[in-house]
This record gives sequence, structure tokens and C-alpha cells, in this order.
Amino acid sequence: MNDITSRLACAPVVPLIQADDPSVAIATARALAKGGLTVLEVVLRTPAALECLQALCALDDDIVVGAGTVLNAKKTHDCIERGAAFIVSPGLDEGSVHAAQSQDVPIYPGVMTPSEVMRAISLGLDVVKFFPASIAGGVPALKALGSVFGELKFMPTGGVSAANLHEFLAVPSVLACGGSWLTPKAAIADGDYEQVTTLASEAIKIATQTRGEQK
Repeated sequence: MNDITSRLACAPVVPLIQADDPSVAIATARALAKGGLTVLEVVLRTPAALECLQALCALDDDIVVGAGTVLNAKKTHDCIERGAAFIVSPGLDEGSVHAAQSQDVPIYPGVMTPSEVMRAISLGLDVVKFFPASIAGGVPALKALGSVFGELKFMPTGGVSAANLHEFLAVPSVLACGGSWLTPKAAIADGDYEQVTTLASEAIKIATQTRGEQK
């Protein structure tokens, strides 16, 4: 079991960090870690996203930082060069998968359909992103896919929130959930990092209650 998997077993939620300023990214990451979430995904949706990623990866803090919204092999290499511990993509791009695998870096590409899941398996993957989760069928779809592809784990993202986190985490095939509700733009713009910490703590509580119920 690698460090990412072991951490997600205890705290199965991956917050998305979208920032255009490394200092903001660092403050956000530390607020999330204070709340108990230490596997973080920096999404490549701003001009300074790679700079933010590199800044977080350079910290001595006890966090695992990956890159999200990675669309091709070049970006995959760019993120790995800056220290990304894992790669997340909204879709299944074989070039990105091969680029990550060549560096022995975990990659979680997005899938929606059984055919895409089978392609992922053929590429040697055992964890995939399920995106966008709410549009792709949500919990019923995950249950159906899990019943067929028993050894595969999913990380649903897109439409996951504090309100439905319990439902997603109750699905046996779900390794963890990703979400941006943990890093609200308004709160971060106001410098209200305590709200970020509170949301992270609440997510941990939901996860603990859900996974505890399954034992």
C-alpha cells in the first residue's frame, strides 16, 4: 500500500485547490491539513497553477500533493518535474497514462462508461476518477460499475458535496471522493481559512461515520 492509498484509507477525501498565487495555495493547503486532509490536488486551471504546485511540493509539511485537470502527456511531465506525487485527469488520455507510468507516478484518469473503464484496466490501472460523477450517474452508476469491475477502485468527483459525501463513500468500490466544496472561492478570497479547516474537519467526520458503519 503506497502512502497515498494509506492516507486515503484514513481520510478518503481529496480537496481541489485552485489558486493563482503560491502564497494562497500554501495557506489553503495548510488550512486543509489542519482539518485532517493531507492528500491535495492542485488543478491546472489558472495561469500560475504550475507555480502553485511547485510551491506546495517544496514544503516540508506532511502533505501529499498531486496535480489535477492534466490534459496531455506534456502537462503530465511538467507536473511531475515540479514534484507532483500523483496525476489526475478529467478523461482517459493514453499519452498521459504512459507518461506517468514511465515515471512510476500514480495517475487517475477520468472515466464515465464501461468501455472507458475497460480501456483503463487494459492500461494497467486499478484506480480511476469517475467524472463528472453527478452527470455520469452518481451512486447508482458507481454501484453498477463496481459490481462488474470488482477489483477497480473509483474516485468520484464533480457534484460531490458535504450533503451527499456519505452516499458516495458508502459504495464499496469508492476509494475516495474529490471536491471543490472544501475550498470555497469566496472564503479564500476573504482570507477565511478557518472556514476551510472547518469544512475539512466536517468531511473527516462524515467519512469516519460512514466507513465505521461499514465495519
